[in-house]
Amino acid sequence: MSETIFSQIINREIDADIVFEDDRCLAFRDVNPQAPLHVLVIPKKPIDMLVHADDTDAELLGHLMLVARRVARDEGYGEAFRLVVNNGEAAGQTVFHIHLHVLGGRAFQWPPG
Repeated sequence: MSETIFSQIINREIDADIVFEDDRCLAFRDVNPQAPLHVLVIPKKPIDMLVHADDTDAELLGHLMLVARRVARDEGYGEAFRLVVNNGEAAGQTVFHIHLHVLGGRAFQWPPG
């Protein structure tokens, strides 16, 4: 996988407003928020897209969701938030390092998009 802006954030080459970090992932505020809460949760392991994750990544992917839950709770949106994962350019993915968008603090429409 080629270097992305997210790998540069992980390596501290680019500043980010980090709200959570552990040995497996990092969560930081989106620079172009689409809701009052808009945090990205990214694995430190480079995986470009969900379709390229494999069975050995199952625990890591579950961990990302639990971190997203923690971030929403810690930010005061624990009862109502949305998780979004875009997979591929046609689905709106612009940074090819898998990431979860944690969104909260406004009404969301269904269907999304």
